[in-house]
Amino acid sequence: MTTTKKRPPGRWKPGESGNPAGRKAGTGEVAKVRAAIAARVPELLAKLMTQALEGDTSAARLLLERAVAPLKASEQPQALTLPAGSLTDQGRAVLASVAAGELAPGQGAALLGAIGTLARVAEVDELAARITALEAQRGNA
Repeated sequence: MTTTKKRPPGRWKPGESGNPAGRKAGTGEVAKVRAAIAARVPELLAKLMTQALEGDTSAARLLLERAVAPLKASEQPQALTLPAGSLTDQGRAVLASVAAGELAPGQGAALLGAIGTLARVAEVDELAARITALEAQRGNA
């Protein structure tokens, strides 16, 4: 005898939603809390402003953080003449400029990184030239 398992009443088929339209927006608990706060924002701001003006630094910080965009640190561009010698000489010139305070450390680091990248590119070029020379020599022998 075969028994078929019956679904309890009110259950939906697998993959079928009981509420295809979904819950209406703004009916959840979070939405209710936000609406309650939003209704009293002018009062809250006034109170916060009063506290900030009376010397409450936490209130002042909160107001400023929300009202004024944070400033980003920036370095002014600085002209630098590098020697025409080797990449090592150029790297030493950058370090000397940073040490003398003529160049910001961040700019010095960026320049040293660029010099290092240039060194790797020059190395690849040199290896390619050597391989070409070896292949030409081997083909002539």
